Amino acid sequence: MKVNRIEIFDIYCPERSVWHPVFVRIHTDEGLSGVGEAGLAYDLGHSAAAAMIKEFAEEMLIGWDPMQTEKLWSRMFRESFWALGGGPVVYSAMSAIDTALWDIRGKALGIPVYQLLGGKVNHKLRTYASQLQFDWDLKERKKLTDPKDYAKATEKAVAEGYDSIKVDPMMFDKEGNTIFDCTKLFRTEHLNLIRKRLQAIREVLGENGDIIFECHSLPGVASALQLGQIAEEFNCFYFEEPVNYLNSKLHRPLREKLKIPLAAGERLYLRHGIREYLEDQTVDILQPDIGLCGGLTEAKKICDYADMYDVQIQAHVCGGPVATMVALHLETAIPNFLIHEHHTYAIKSWNRELCLQDPQPVNGYFTVSEAPGLGIELNDEVVKRSPHIEIKK
Repeated sequence: MKVNRIEIFDIYCPERSVWHPVFVRIHTDEGLSGVGEAGLAYDLGHSAAAAMIKEFAEEMLIGWDPMQTEKLWSRMFRESFWALGGGPVVYSAMSAIDTALWDIRGKALGIPVYQLLGGKVNHKLRTYASQLQFDWDLKERKKLTDPKDYAKATEKAVAEGYDSIKVDPMMFDKEGNTIFDCTKLFRTEHLNLIRKRLQAIREVLGENGDIIFECHSLPGVASALQLGQIAEEFNCFYFEEPVNYLNSKLHRPLREKLKIPLAAGERLYLRHGIREYLEDQTVDILQPDIGLCGGLTEAKKICDYADMYDVQIQAHVCGGPVATMVALHLETAIPNFLIHEHHTYAIKSWNRELCLQDPQPVNGYFTVSEAPGLGIELNDEVVKRSPHIEIKK
């Protein structure tokens, strides 16, 4: 079996113009195909990922045996020059291609991908509603400012069966302006607004519900400590991305001064990127993005590596439906799974229409597809409206 055709889709969603999932669909001469997704659907970089996939496809993928995932991964890593230095563009392209090949492998063998990863460890995957500062609405993405609106968003999630939510309560000021530079100390007024928002969430969620405090890596150490103390006040489940990844030593003072689990990892690549955090024991929950960290080939190794340090896994999932399905297969097959992320974008129609299948949790829990491969296919009627290219043998 050989790869004979590759399609690359750089999705444009008219309803959300800054949302660009990047998909690859790899075809073989035996009629099987597999899909993968690069982890750069939001903010900047999507077109670079699509172009990088094209270059890999032309140089290494056409004519390749899709069953040889490990060998191709090694070739992409060592022969592309840039992968040995790292970065989200080259690794997102590698990840998308690798995942699509795993999909083909599963289909060729007639089994779901989680079976290839070691079989079912977790039969049900507890799931949280992610990014409630944007509301939990099927249609609109909003900027929530009033604590009462945070309570209403939580009510919507709870009504759907979630008992855990994630929120960035510092992102918007009282006027709805986005705060990007959080390295400076927060004024008392804003800290009190954060407290009121969390209190509103806690009152709806109840004392036994879990709140994940999201920081998006924007604070500095001092401001992260301010936020971490508030996270402790509200008994948050964990404190996510409190500082940036450019200096792994920034986690050490947080570990020493806070009594709350620390989570990070969505912008760390390969086992190499997580090594210092594991060896320094400054992260409790690792959040690899399968569409960025090296695909399923590398993600499984990352999870096994983390398990040596009793670090639990919550895959970062902020992309199209393919990203969701890939994460479900990985999380089903690992012993150190903690909880699954379901982003507010994942419930929007402009995201859900991209694939024929629509992976959504039931009463706050996911179960993995039992179909061969990943169990998800692109919706050609929708994705072919967006820029796409085809590479043939």
